Amino acid sequence: MSTTLIVVIVIVAIVVVALIAYMASRSRAKQVEEKRVEAREHREAADSTAREADKAKLQAEERAAQARRQQMEAEEQAEKARAKQSEAEELRQHAFANTPYTETAAEADAPVETEARSER
Repeated sequence: MSTTLIVVIVIVAIVVVALIAYMASRSRAKQVEEKRVEAREHREAADSTAREADKAKLQAEERAAQARRQQMEAEEQAEKARAKQSEAEELRQHAFANTPYTETAAEADAPVETEARSER
């Protein structure tokens, strides 16, 4: 075999090995880029889900605050109702105490019930 032929074979082998290495490098680069794209998509999906979760949490907190306000209002109304009932009971007792003995208790309560119905 001639020296020239051996040199050509070695050069061709080196070029083939270089081409194979280049193709492998490109393949790895392509896989890395695909993984980057996939990771970016996952991050975007996670961010979107986190935003939705934050929004849902804020809405829930808002509803809870509204429920607390309504509960407080209901308690205030109940307290006012109890105060009015207490006042009404005091007025009844005062009226009964000041009612002449000739009237019966039923007669004394009759006008109060009529007035109560008309107020409703």
